[in-house]
Amino acid sequence: MTDAEGVVVLSYREGVHDGLPWAYALEDIGPGAAAVITSRLKGWAVSAPVELGRELVERGARLQRHATVMRCDLPIARPVEGAAPDGFRLVPCDRAPADIFPAWFAAYPPGHPDHRPRDPGKALEEELVPLLNGEEIGPLLPCSVLAVRDGSPGEVVGGVFVNDSARGPGIADVFRHPERSPRGLGALMLSTALVRAAADGLTSLGLAVTEGNPARRVYERLGFRVVDVSMTVLI
Repeated sequence: MTDAEGVVVLSYREGVHDGLPWAYALEDIGPGAAAVITSRLKGWAVSAPVELGRELVERGARLQRHATVMRCDLPIARPVEGAAPDGFRLVPCDRAPADIFPAWFAAYPPGHPDHRPRDPGKALEEELVPLLNGEEIGPLLPCSVLAVRDGSPGEVVGGVFVNDSARGPGIADVFRHPERSPRGLGALMLSTALVRAAADGLTSLGLAVTEGNPARRVYERLGFRVVDVSMTVLI
């Protein structure tokens, strides 16, 4: 993207974020990038380095997420050992979006760092369905995991979505129903996904954790390390 004089001020990858056009992986930031973004990307979600993100907020953009980007090198990951708690089992992520939705939606109640008011119907059709179909980030990978209660078919109470993307494979979501699943299940699900990803030949997985989310301590314990910090804003 260039300024009015034709000087390149930034480059970015284009995707979809919560149903909106999304500019991410910004590079080659130059003077005037914030002005160009605010004038030419109205209605877009933009993920940018913190300094640029703050400048965009000062220009009227609305902060959606302040996140730390982390990466785990799978050969040196430290997954926890153990089986699913009694009454639960871990299965491939092969359920319909409508079956996954109740636990996924309940995982972010008011007070959670990733909570935001939204209509359940729109959240299912405009967020979860495209994510699972590979339309938002990229294809869902086989190492993705669901936690379900025993029984047939078993109520979904949590999961880990691993998607391929232009930036490589990454964990798009780790979630569990706060009332229908036991504590510690998130670490076990994530550990299972890491082991399965390594068995599938992947060498690393990335993720982003919102500032203030205590789950970051779990990620660090499993071997994730900080590689970047970014802000996602709505222009």
